[in-house]
Amino acid sequence: MPLWSTFPSFCSILGFPNSGRREKNSKHRSVVFVDMWWLFSRKGTSGFSAASTAEEVTEGINGTGLTAIVTGASSGIGAETCRVLALRGVHVVMADINLSTGSNVKEAIMKEIPTAKIDVMELDLSSMASIRKFVENFNMLNLPLNILINNAGVALVPFLLSQDGIELHFATNYLGHFLLTNLLLENMRITAHKNGIEGRIVIVSSVGYKVTYHEGIRFDRINEKSGYYSFLAYGQSKLANILHARELSNHLKEQGIEVTVNSLHPGVIATNILQHQRFWNGIVTAVSKYVLNVMKNVQQGAATTCYLALHPQVQGVSGRYFVDCNEAELKSHAADTNLAKKLWDFSMGSIS
Repeated sequence: MPLWSTFPSFCSILGFPNSGRREKNSKHRSVVFVDMWWLFSRKGTSGFSAASTAEEVTEGINGTGLTAIVTGASSGIGAETCRVLALRGVHVVMADINLSTGSNVKEAIMKEIPTAKIDVMELDLSSMASIRKFVENFNMLNLPLNILINNAGVALVPFLLSQDGIELHFATNYLGHFLLTNLLLENMRITAHKNGIEGRIVIVSSVGYKVTYHEGIRFDRINEKSGYYSFLAYGQSKLANILHARELSNHLKEQGIEVTVNSLHPGVIATNILQHQRFWNGIVTAVSKYVLNVMKNVQQGAATTCYLALHPQVQGVSGRYFVDCNEAELKSHAADTNLAKKLWDFSMGSIS
């Protein structure tokens, strides 16, 4: 397949508009970008838009007394999420594979916010042993848990298996978070019951969920190299994130547990998530410099995550999917209730 022919799928995964229009001169191109900026800054029913920042959507909110775990916390929107939560008084536990980088981020936040409460703990989401060890270490801190933000992820990696023999996108982006959530849920339930404040689980997905294998989740071939394509494997994992949020929400409601769970698309942001694809990473970096009107900065990219974690507007809202701090309609496989149930059963069997 020619490299250029993958660009439409790549645009879909990252969230770029892909109308197929080609402008013949710079004047027309500038008009397109102005039109995109108008859409970018248009506010939805929440009062926020794609141009809103994490600080703006949490302005005036006091998170003192709350504790949050954020995965993938040492860079990009994860680091900004930690900074803004700490700014609002939340005790933040940074869960990251790189302790050194995480410590540097913590130090930077502490310089800006001397009163911040931040812990850095090691977590490799591609390893079930690491996840279990993280939860064990977290429980030893005897901390409550109000907010869990499943943010970490990898994108477009060559075919690789985790140490547990699971395809890396699926292991890191989805199944690792599924296990982490499962192990932390009892703490969240107890915390919500004791303090009367609902717990919130926030799952960072992507509009790339639309670009997946034809069956949505290829249950019988997840770990096979044959037929593997990085764009589709990434989309499969992000579809799984959304299905997880929907099905977990149903289980929590049925059990009367005061914990909500929602998924989101953060937007098009130039971060290090494409580190395994040097060609596309170069394109995104270049675009971020010259086409700022269609890309978010990190402050804007973290907005929807922080909105779902703290804003009172989403109190009691669960099982939904958000884009730019506003609820969005789910398409195709993501709206398949039977697929969500099948994935739940498959995942429970995989982590047992």
